[in-house]
Amino acid sequence: MLALAALLAAEPALAAPVATVADARELLEKGVGFDTVKGRGKVPAYAEYLKSVLVAAGFAPGSISIEPVGETANLHLVWKGKGNDAPMAITGHMDVVEADPKDWVRDPFKAVEDGGYLFGRGVGDNKFDVSMVVATLAALKKSGFTPGRDIHLFLSGDEETEGVTADLQAKQAKAAGVEFMLNSDGGGGELDANGKPLGYSLSAAEKTYADYRLTVTNPGGHSSRPTSPNAIAQLAAATAKIDAYRFPVQINEITRASLIAEGTKKGGDLGKAMVAFARNPDDAAAVAVLRADPGSIGQIATTCVPTMVNGGHAPNALPQKATLTVNCRIFPGVTVESVRKTLEGVVADPAVKIETGQEWVSTPASPLRSDIVAAVTKAVTAARKGVVPTPAMDAGASDSVYYRALGIPSYGVSGLFMKSDDVFMHGLNERIPLAAIGPALTHWSTLITELAK
Repeated sequence: MLALAALLAAEPALAAPVATVADARELLEKGVGFDTVKGRGKVPAYAEYLKSVLVAAGFAPGSISIEPVGETANLHLVWKGKGNDAPMAITGHMDVVEADPKDWVRDPFKAVEDGGYLFGRGVGDNKFDVSMVVATLAALKKSGFTPGRDIHLFLSGDEETEGVTADLQAKQAKAAGVEFMLNSDGGGGELDANGKPLGYSLSAAEKTYADYRLTVTNPGGHSSRPTSPNAIAQLAAATAKIDAYRFPVQINEITRASLIAEGTKKGGDLGKAMVAFARNPDDAAAVAVLRADPGSIGQIATTCVPTMVNGGHAPNALPQKATLTVNCRIFPGVTVESVRKTLEGVVADPAVKIETGQEWVSTPASPLRSDIVAAVTKAVTAARKGVVPTPAMDAGASDSVYYRALGIPSYGVSGLFMKSDDVFMHGLNERIPLAAIGPALTHWSTLITELAK
């Protein structure tokens, strides 16, 4: 378990070269301009732009490779160090989820400043930290810093979809002898309503991503001669059952520590419920409060939600087929197949066929290494005085799964602090507070120099 006393006793971070806010902001704004959505083929161009920034900072062009993977691409920088220790890796992803301009207040693929925020698709997920990392590496290179160990920067191109690119990069990391990985697309800090830091999450575990496809097929017929069963009605009944179902609660060392730390800071009914659940997972009242909170429900159990539905072939015909996609985020230690079987039991209708669709690899939590914990503590403290990191499990999935699957400990260490009600990643009008850029640069500069000294 993370020892808070040891964290508090950590030495203050040494001063390290920090990129300018102007340079980092320019990187971020230009990055948003590349609409790196699946199918548009823009990831390679974005990768070339990032490479140009690194080359301008003094990195040799040959140290940065851009590997085409279908219509997307991977970027890999190797910064050779003194060989004092085994290599380390820093990761992030260059792709973003789709955004329809008709739904947005502003053009999603043009960074726009408004009210102290920067708006745009991917401005938070994950181009903020990608920009901060690239700006930091460029500043360190310009300063003459030489790492004590090799630093590998891996930027993947399809984290939001298939995850093929990260799988390739994780294997490259393993072949290069990478000892641990720092994931910019995980962890991070939270601000209260007044902009005061509430805490920081050091992500050392994450849930397994899996999609399930539910299908009902019927002979169909003319809509003027309705018959039962109706494929859409059957699927609707199954959808309602899944939506209402709650998986049994679970807890592990990381989530227990996280809930106690966060609950103590939050206070109120939600904070009390976090602490109560951590102490007694059978506390029904605490469970009810946590399940009602979108930010907490994923920390205490597997979650499955209907996300896409399709049915019928004509407005005047009985449906011959109806399909539903159910997206699940599975608690560490629970198998994908066991969740599929649970869904079968919940639906309890043999006419509904349930198959596993997209599935990410299941991995255990990463060990809370003392060197990683100490370095993250220095970085967070340097950026946000008085904030102590706590271990956390991400409810979502990231590229870390591929590294953990190969035995490379991976840690979510984003430098972004935000208010919970400002988080619109994957949603409409995604934004980040401009005031977050400066502290994030301090965070990354401290973290990299501490672990690569």
